[in-house]
Amino acid sequence: MNIWAIADLHLSFGIENKSMDVFGEHWKNHEEKVAYHWKQMIKEEDLVLLPGDHSWAHKFNDALVDLEWIASLPGTKVLSKGNHDPWWKSIKSMEEQAPNSLHFIHNNSFVFNDVAIAGTRLWDSPDVNFSSHIIFQDTPNVNVSEKDYSKDAIDHDAKIYKKEIARLKTSLESIPDHITKRICLVHYPPLGPNHHTNEVSDLLEKYKIHTCLYGHLHSLKLSAPVNFTKNNIHYYCCACDFINFQPIEVALESSSLPFQGR
Repeated sequence: MNIWAIADLHLSFGIENKSMDVFGEHWKNHEEKVAYHWKQMIKEEDLVLLPGDHSWAHKFNDALVDLEWIASLPGTKVLSKGNHDPWWKSIKSMEEQAPNSLHFIHNNSFVFNDVAIAGTRLWDSPDVNFSSHIIFQDTPNVNVSEKDYSKDAIDHDAKIYKKEIARLKTSLESIPDHITKRICLVHYPPLGPNHHTNEVSDLLEKYKIHTCLYGHLHSLKLSAPVNFTKNNIHYYCCACDFINFQPIEVALESSSLPFQGR
């Protein structure tokens, strides 16, 4: 069994006028690129981890066609929530309606063979600011701007962030004690560009996580410090445009970093 990761698929098979093409030439037909690489690299017995932003849909029934597209590709898939997944429902409800090859992480963990996966969405935090490592550009009819760091915005984000930390702890605590191969999925970056210790890294270290996978960051500069190792935990950004729409392999027996940007 091999383990793979890719985030931010941003599929829109069930809704109209949500093509990712507006974000640049490299996004054109990105679904076809993902499917091609996925089928070339991933086998049915493999594990595929997807940390957030799966579908542009607002309702679960509209997202179902995107989930079915993911399910049609090889492997057992584990999905965690992103900030653009408002269709996300309760675990019980989703697993009753979604294809059997999909599994969802939210206040729980999932064990596949001898590997445990936990995680949460996370949220914005002032100490996790990658703005200087992102290429901002004007996109017609799309509101893309730098993050608001006013006091009101910071206070609002802090409340959500606190809840996400609690969810992360609940998820990590649910990992069975005997499982030593542990992966955490978060959508927002867990640490800032300076990789300073914070509440997230403290929890990951406490629960002996080996690898933390995340996405969310788009239009990254190739030099962005998003793949790194800190206190024996390997942090990888697998936002699909950053990894050229090609899933990265996660090697739990190795400390080597995967593909570094497109």
